[in-house]
Amino acid sequence: MEENSYSQKLLAETLGTAVLVFIGVGSVPATTIIGGNAPFTMAELGMISLAFATAVVAMVYAIGHISGCHINPAVTLALAATRKMPWRQVPGYITAQAAGALLGSLAIVGVLGHKAADVGLGIASYGSGVGAGHAFFAEAVGTFILVFVVFGAVDRRAAGGFAGMAIGLAVFAIIIPVAPATGASINMARTVGPMVVGRLFGSAVHWSQLPVYLVAEAAGAVLAGFVYTALNAGKRAAAAPAEPVAPLASAEGVLS
Repeated sequence: MEENSYSQKLLAETLGTAVLVFIGVGSVPATTIIGGNAPFTMAELGMISLAFATAVVAMVYAIGHISGCHINPAVTLALAATRKMPWRQVPGYITAQAAGALLGSLAIVGVLGHKAADVGLGIASYGSGVGAGHAFFAEAVGTFILVFVVFGAVDRRAAGGFAGMAIGLAVFAIIIPVAPATGASINMARTVGPMVVGRLFGSAVHWSQLPVYLVAEAAGAVLAGFVYTALNAGKRAAAAPAEPVAPLASAEGVLS
């Protein structure tokens, strides 16, 4: 099968991340506009989680065969750290993902209007009742679970054709317990994109929280990659793990 060019992979990552942010993050202000102010009920949280999950599933099958559908810098970093993709491709992937997150956030405002920014644009943040350490742990755990599932789902020994469903369901499940603490961003591009666009349109942005999200997501992802690799050590001769520039997805944050 002919390999896609690097520029095609980057464009796919940009589009995939944009769609994920538009659908997933966009479901947050849409829910708030229709149903009232946050905090959300469990039913509303479930629908937001489903929006993220279905976006992930769709993108895994749409662009997984082109770029691997990382659509999450944390996933890209985990792959590079475990030598499943070359470090030289990392800057391009992360730039493309960040650009996609910005485009997706702008599309939310374009579709829902300024009301989306008025209700927070789905910006991930943690409130006064959640400290930085608590938020760090929540984001690290959520990202760890996501990336661990990603690595397992694209392993050559895994059941073929189900990676998208496995990763999408993981996204859905992770959001439920993590969102009340931090918004369950577990995606560095998703964290930054809505913050930047939200600030442009007057949303409240807690910039001091950004390092907590970024470091926690990177740490959780890289740790998951090493743990999965360790679990498979010594089995490569029998069945080598997949080279996960294969369907790798991301979750997106929920509560504003």
